[in-house]
Amino acid sequence: MKNISKQIHQNRYFLLFVLLFAYVQSIHVRIAVRGRLDEYIFTPEAAVATFISACILFFVIDFFIKNWQRSSTFSIKEILKIFSCSLLVYLLVMKIIGFLIALAFGTIEKNFNRETFIFTTFSDLIDGFIYGSFFLAYRYYKKNVVYQKQLLLYEQALSDNRINQLKTQLNPHFLFNNLNVLDQLIEEDKHKASDFLNEFAEIYRYVLEASDKKLVTVKEELTFAEKYFNLIRYKYGNAYMLKADHENIKGNIVPLSLQLLLENAVQHNLGSQSNPVFITIHVSEKITVTNSIIPKRSSKKTSGRALNNLKEQYSVLTHQQLEILKTEKEFTAIIPIIPE
Repeated sequence: MKNISKQIHQNRYFLLFVLLFAYVQSIHVRIAVRGRLDEYIFTPEAAVATFISACILFFVIDFFIKNWQRSSTFSIKEILKIFSCSLLVYLLVMKIIGFLIALAFGTIEKNFNRETFIFTTFSDLIDGFIYGSFFLAYRYYKKNVVYQKQLLLYEQALSDNRINQLKTQLNPHFLFNNLNVLDQLIEEDKHKASDFLNEFAEIYRYVLEASDKKLVTVKEELTFAEKYFNLIRYKYGNAYMLKADHENIKGNIVPLSLQLLLENAVQHNLGSQSNPVFITIHVSEKITVTNSIIPKRSSKKTSGRALNNLKEQYSVLTHQQLEILKTEKEFTAIIPIIPE
């Protein structure tokens, strides 16, 4: 009983629709037959009887679906088989119920003569086809909704897994590069190396926290990027200059996006005190990161893995793409802002 009550509650709106449809149908038939309006036309007993017979049909169809449907996907052949057999069983059940009622009230000759039998059978067949179609459409709609939710969860799990893989690749990359800087500073200036290590520890704490997030706010990332740029200046001084906007900072961004682009500018360009590499971060509808190009004389070819990694993260998280523009004098990356 608890299971039946639960099923009724879960499908209450569909059952209400069936009842209302049966009521409207009964009114239409009575008006068509009687040709006039009176109180009898609006009485609900015919609609209730139709509703009960429809529920019997639903039970029969559900029984065949559970026992005959083998595949999880929609199969026209299976549905036709289930629907046709359900109609036959439904007609048989309705005739048995009708016979028992007629037997109880002594009206077998009246209700089971040839003309009445053919008419009621045809009427039951039409009702079975109509209400059975309603039930199948509703059942497979619900099944499709569940399937879409499962598909969404599956895609979300794949996205989460892919993002985690990409971040796993970025973290060692960030750590390795900065440990190289620390190693060089230790040889050049131990006090400077100590200050660098303290700031690096604070910054790396942010990196570890950000690794657990898909997105961070643009404001957080911009603050982190400026702190990271201070680490760059430990090694290069004013050979690289940064100018960043601090207005209209809204929305979200993939963690470490700006840091990676700053690192990219340093890695591929040779700045000096007299001819620095200028980097600008402009925030509007998108974030534009631009750096001047001063190519290194003998630079080893890089794989571009980190930049491709960043592009892939954006392609997983949003339909907007990370754009890269390059001229002889400037390299520009346009990062989409993901709404909060």
